Amino acid sequence: MAFKENFLWGGATAANQIEGAYLEDGKGLSVADIVTGGSHENPRIISPSMDEKYFYPSRKSIDFYHHYKEDIALFAEMGFKAYRFSISWARIYPNGDDEKPNEKGLEFYDNVFKELEKYNIEPVVTISHSDIPLNIAKKYHGWNNKEVINLYVKYAKTLFERYSAYVTYWIPFNEINDIFLAMSSLGQGAFIEENECTFAQQKDDPNARFNALNNMFIASAKAVKIGHEIDSKFKFGTMICHITRYPRTCHPDDVLSVFKNDLFFNNTCSDVMLKGEYPFYTLKEFEIRGIKLALSEEEKQILREGVCDYYTFSYYQSISESTLKFDEQTSGNIMGGIKNPYLKETEWDWPIDPVGLRYTLLKVYDRYKVPVMITENGIGCRDVLNEDGTIHDPYRIEYIKDHIVEMEKAIDDGVDLIGYMAWGCIDLVSVSTGEMKKRYGFIYVDTDDLGNGSFKRYKKDSFTWYKKVIESNGQIR
Repeated sequence: MAFKENFLWGGATAANQIEGAYLEDGKGLSVADIVTGGSHENPRIISPSMDEKYFYPSRKSIDFYHHYKEDIALFAEMGFKAYRFSISWARIYPNGDDEKPNEKGLEFYDNVFKELEKYNIEPVVTISHSDIPLNIAKKYHGWNNKEVINLYVKYAKTLFERYSAYVTYWIPFNEINDIFLAMSSLGQGAFIEENECTFAQQKDDPNARFNALNNMFIASAKAVKIGHEIDSKFKFGTMICHITRYPRTCHPDDVLSVFKNDLFFNNTCSDVMLKGEYPFYTLKEFEIRGIKLALSEEEKQILREGVCDYYTFSYYQSISESTLKFDEQTSGNIMGGIKNPYLKETEWDWPIDPVGLRYTLLKVYDRYKVPVMITENGIGCRDVLNEDGTIHDPYRIEYIKDHIVEMEKAIDDGVDLIGYMAWGCIDLVSVSTGEMKKRYGFIYVDTDDLGNGSFKRYKKDSFTWYKKVIESNGQIR
């Protein structure tokens, strides 16, 4: 049996994609609350004016805020050993810079933790999951402002002190390297303006963007250091959006180009957060791009003192790249790339590559030699709710099964893999398109792209299948 006896089987969600109740019990507006719904063909719009002609899916989502007991009971029925979720900063500090936290918001998460404890489910908590209070975006221009470092640390410290009895595993930032792509940096609040725009139309200042990332590194390191002082049992993880890259050809220029892109996009953030300093290749790339970091000697020391304890990452797909011209492109997961003739793709143009997960596990464990946790992996598909309440999703079972097979091989190879969190273990709002019909969960939620429906929960075929996987510790597939 490759999987350890205490392997953390579970699922993952994000507050802004499941909670709803966007102004309930004192919660403030977050950046996600001003982003409209969209589709693969029609991009989401950032609408600071909050025009009533639009539907804002995060405001209602699947209403986990009022269904958390029911949903956690379903997770427990599947046998979850762990549940990765995020806390909404705007629910704890409605404006981000409030003097005191919102007690009602703290109480909500008190109740979530107690419910998880009731079923012996280990919480894996993301402190900031690509969403910040809207006031921080508008007043401070998000993470471009160093004042936000201390606001984040205050928020994190509040969580550490309040929930130390429940939490061991913390993740300071979700997919922190997303900010490498201007169109993905909305959650850092760097480019919120009064005029409406799509993700791709956001104003971009690369120097400001990478200094925002630098401030996030410093905030993470400060939080890690304080967290370790508050409770020595706390463990902190990176969370990298790992887009595994392949050269489309064996042309040496392709191999070298992909190698350098992989270092810059996939390794920069984990190098800083696990090794405590910027790698040489990133500093050189910044020099080439004219990026000037506002990083003092004191802050460099903070980075060295606040390194993380384990490595987590999301894995959905690989992409192929080339210095040569290829006509067949893919738009999957906004990462682009050239179509890989050896891989199938989802309806949303995401290549399906289970072997790439094994490759990635070997790569990151060899580089960092710390425990590894997969904190997102899954497939978005159109699921059909039948009249008898059943949902048949063999495509999801096949996708996750094939990835688990490669996880087992990686463990046999020697990787210290400690957990697997299937993304969207319950249907949620897609962050890239704002849709509900792009479903990831083992649990179907009866609501559509406009928030209509009964919000009743239904078990998909994959629910029973994943339950058997967990019961057998990964042996029944």
